[in-house]
Amino acid sequence: MSLLAELAGNKAKARAAAKELNIAQLENLIEGLNNALVKMQEDEQARQAEIEEKARQAAQIAKMIEESGLTIDEIASLSGARSNPTKGKTVKPKYRIEWNGETIEWSGRGRTPKAFQEYFDAGNSRESAEIK
Repeated sequence: MSLLAELAGNKAKARAAAKELNIAQLENLIEGLNNALVKMQEDEQARQAEIEEKARQAAQIAKMIEESGLTIDEIASLSGARSNPTKGKTVKPKYRIEWNGETIEWSGRGRTPKAFQEYFDAGNSRESAEIK
């Protein structure tokens, strides 16, 4: 628990800590805390306004859906997926080696497979494994 949280929860400790400060320091502390309070209140008001705006927009969209006669499922199927078109697609291999009787391919992306690492550690170059 931070010192400020401890002092905020116990008035006697806060008074005892305040006795260690002179008046100027105490006024400066109070001013800083008041500024922090105002900032937090402004942030909370902005957050509440954003929540209210989103609720208003959601109600407007719900009204439009109701007026259109469409269901959410119909809207989703008609609008089509907007996912990343490249997501999930396999990348063509860039390198190929024969290793322990197996043909192993690698796109050159991500972590180097063990077979390729052993191949490179044996003194072979990437260029020698490139698919042409």
